[in-house]
Amino acid sequence: TSSNPRFNPLTSWVVFFLLLWTFSEGGKLLVVPIDGSHWLSMRPVVERLGQRGHEIVVVPPEINLRIELSVHYTMKTYSVPYTKEYVEAAFKKLGYSSFTPQPLLEKFSKLANITTMFFDSCKRLLSNKELIQYLEERKFDAVFMDPFFPCGQIVAEHLSLPSVYLVRGLPCSLDFHATLCPNPLSYIPRFFTHYTDRMGFLQRVGNLVASLSSSLACSFLYSRYDHLIKEFLQQEATVLELFSHASIWLMKYDFVFEYPRPLMPNMVLIGGISCTREKALSEEFEAIVNASGEHGIVVFSLGSMVSEIPMKKAKEIADALGSVPQTVLWRYTGEVPPNLPKNVKLVKWLPQNDLLAHPKTRAFITHGGSHGVYEGICNAVPMVLMPLFGDQMDNAKRVESRGAGVTLNILEMTSKDISTALKAVINDKRYKENIKRLSDLHLDRPIHPLDLAVHWVEFVMRHKGAPHLRPAAHDLNWIQYHSLDVIAFLLAVVLLSLFISLKCCLFCCRRCCCKKGRTRKPTKSKSH
Repeated sequence: TSSNPRFNPLTSWVVFFLLLWTFSEGGKLLVVPIDGSHWLSMRPVVERLGQRGHEIVVVPPEINLRIELSVHYTMKTYSVPYTKEYVEAAFKKLGYSSFTPQPLLEKFSKLANITTMFFDSCKRLLSNKELIQYLEERKFDAVFMDPFFPCGQIVAEHLSLPSVYLVRGLPCSLDFHATLCPNPLSYIPRFFTHYTDRMGFLQRVGNLVASLSSSLACSFLYSRYDHLIKEFLQQEATVLELFSHASIWLMKYDFVFEYPRPLMPNMVLIGGISCTREKALSEEFEAIVNASGEHGIVVFSLGSMVSEIPMKKAKEIADALGSVPQTVLWRYTGEVPPNLPKNVKLVKWLPQNDLLAHPKTRAFITHGGSHGVYEGICNAVPMVLMPLFGDQMDNAKRVESRGAGVTLNILEMTSKDISTALKAVINDKRYKENIKRLSDLHLDRPIHPLDLAVHWVEFVMRHKGAPHLRPAAHDLNWIQYHSLDVIAFLLAVVLLSLFISLKCCLFCCRRCCCKKGRTRKPTKSKSH
């Protein structure tokens, strides 16, 4: 640089114009997230889009647990009628209830509290005239959202913007109803059935019953939003109708994990979106891993929302963890069990993906959330699954059916069960071989799921939607879609043809009989 003093100013101008060009090419994206673990899937996509020069506005409630400020986006919050302590207590109760047998009505009540909280949050967003006016003035190109609760789609309809969904699945298969995707009951198990895609007769009966009864869950979750839609949009529409307007559905699974099934053109598989390149461990965790020696470590986490469990169950788990020679890193913030063995290290937070990527990791104890399962698959670590609620039971069944892990019933498991399962996935080579095979299949792809998700969000922003991917089936009514009118017409033609043929046959028979009658004249006997 000393030989060419003009180098630095020239470089600065080049960088400046490159940045100016980048930002001038960027679009405007509105993000309507859902708090909790759902945001953990959305955040990498949002941050990557921000890094690529797009102007992003995230609209969360002012009281939330996981959505934080970032240099990659602007946050516009709105007030809500609850406190952070209330939210933390609600999720804590939901986690605790998973470990203790409770009447169905009591579990239903806890779930109702959470769904009511999200509904009240949506009402506050839509009634915030100042915020809505700000969103109208920003002239966004698209809306990126988690549709588990439909507030984001209501906002998208009001702003007349195309939308991109990021979702694992919706209750009662609403995602497949909204996209009009074929969803046969014969080999596609419904959520909460714990079936695989190989079902016997009785399981197919159960699958049908589960599908019919799931409409009650949809009614419970979404019926209140119909009135909200009418009030805010000034039109008669259902949640299902609004969902059908989505341009792209980014589905958080792939067919290494999920059972093979039909998809529609606007459904894009991005399973493993959270599996990023591992970072170097901090000195603290590196020291723990290195001190584990030849036995290695076990990573234990029940997700981002559950880090405390009832003491009775904590003692049983601690007792089981002491039966293996591996060092166990347990993300746990509750009261320390009095029987905690020496090989167990309690931490309030752990770099899960980075630890799973370490060659000394022997097993992963997880609740079966999609994040954890995919990080286990990416890093080829066999799993012991302790599903708590939601889709976690079905996720666990998919891992177990592929021989990559063992599932435990959180209510019935004993210390012996946990110990046996943990020793099995560590010592039985079949589990390691199966998870390694899944990992190889998952990683053998032309593009990383995160890059694929970013591409499709930008695609919708550039082209103002993706109408060319929308099937004509959306313009048909139920009778036309199932070709009932065609079947009725053909049936009528066949019946009419049969009727005419029958009439012709009868007419011919009568004609023949009449002719025979005329030719056979009776002979009169001669009298003497």
